[in-house]
Amino acid sequence: MPALASDLQDATRYDLIIVGAGSGNSILTPDFDDKKVAMVEKGAFGGTCLNVGCIPTKMYVLAAEKAYAAREAGKLGIALEYKGADWPAIVERVFDNRIDLIAKGGEDYRRNGCSNVTVYDMEASFVGPRTLKTGRGDDEEFITSDTIILAAGARPFIPEWAHAVPFHTNEDIMRLERQPKSLTIVGGGFIAMEFAHVFDALGTEVTIVNRSPLLRQLDQDLATAFNDLATERYSTHIGRTVESASNSDEGVTLTLDDGTTVTSEALLIATGRVPNSDILNVAAGGIDTHPDGRVVVDEFGRTTAEGVWALGDLSSPYQLKHVANAEQRAVTYNVLQAWESGENANLVPMPHDHVPSAIFTHPQIATVGLSEQQAKEAGFDVTVKVQNYGDVAYGWGLEDSTGIVKLVADRTTGKLLGAHYMGPQASTLIQQMITVMAYDLDLREFPRSQYWIHPALAEVTENAILGLDLTFKEL
Repeated sequence: MPALASDLQDATRYDLIIVGAGSGNSILTPDFDDKKVAMVEKGAFGGTCLNVGCIPTKMYVLAAEKAYAAREAGKLGIALEYKGADWPAIVERVFDNRIDLIAKGGEDYRRNGCSNVTVYDMEASFVGPRTLKTGRGDDEEFITSDTIILAAGARPFIPEWAHAVPFHTNEDIMRLERQPKSLTIVGGGFIAMEFAHVFDALGTEVTIVNRSPLLRQLDQDLATAFNDLATERYSTHIGRTVESASNSDEGVTLTLDDGTTVTSEALLIATGRVPNSDILNVAAGGIDTHPDGRVVVDEFGRTTAEGVWALGDLSSPYQLKHVANAEQRAVTYNVLQAWESGENANLVPMPHDHVPSAIFTHPQIATVGLSEQQAKEAGFDVTVKVQNYGDVAYGWGLEDSTGIVKLVADRTTGKLLGAHYMGPQASTLIQQMITVMAYDLDLREFPRSQYWIHPALAEVTENAILGLDLTFKEL
């Protein structure tokens, strides 16, 4: 039912409304202490990253790595045996003892430690320009402000066929009462591959169904290598789609487009994420969206509605927590500047240069910049080097036969265009290449202007740089 004019007139007015208490919760610096603020969060404080994403999943990955080490210990002359996981103890360690306490503490602080902040813990949606309805029935309330920051995130995309059977997503799979004996994962992105590693390492029989190659967004050399490894490790149905699903005492059965059936005790849907713009009914607030549902923002984080800003998974082309945090810092600065200087405000652009990402599967993967194909399509004079971990001392010591580093550079200028790592410590090793790109360092000078500790694994980066076919300047 549309809001009545009287409802809008009686709306509680705030200096600032923030929707979403993930990265949105970090907006409230001391600069806002004298402002009347509404914080709207229907779920747990901390957002996706803290509660169902980055942090708990990596805690599960840590457990998985310890378990998986037993499979690889033999090549080092060590006999290890993995005897199984105490699943309830893992859940208790991650959630009861860590995550839930932090989320509750964040909410308690906003409710009781910030006299200028009112917390609304119900779903909100726009009912007009810069006006939101929160709650339902007797709890329904209208709130309004000349400045609104949207940080409402995204949620799992659920295919239509999945509603016929019990299924899990990243939002509940880690809180299962017991570890399933078998698990079918539908999807082939980073969420699917991290959970595939976790459950397989802990002893669950994992089957993967995906309509395209796994991690297809990667540079082709890494994607091909990873798919070869995944096919050896898991039961895979690549290039297949789900036609129908049914449930029985044996579990969930999926019928694929080639007639194959797959039955597992549990089903995980990891087929992408959907921005929460529809739940917010942003159109009623005059806010445009992209075809994929992301809220449209300009380079400074402003939506198409005056006074309304957006950041994070709701609007960003990068669904990454470190990007959401960086966007939050930019939007916070811009809002304060707009309040102080109005149309003459000196705003900063959203920080989208050289965005890195990591996938905490096995092998670990990290990437920044352009793939080889993208660099060629952009017209650069491309040179590449693929360096095996096993070609340097530490990688050799690890008996590593799968780890690779691929660097993409411009032959003429010595500029690093992209860096792609797959193997142990990938998310740490790539940081040096992120710095190279951020500060536009010349790869013709970089490797010999510093020491590389021997025999540390960082030597794989040094050797990859030295292996590039770069045009050196004449003396």
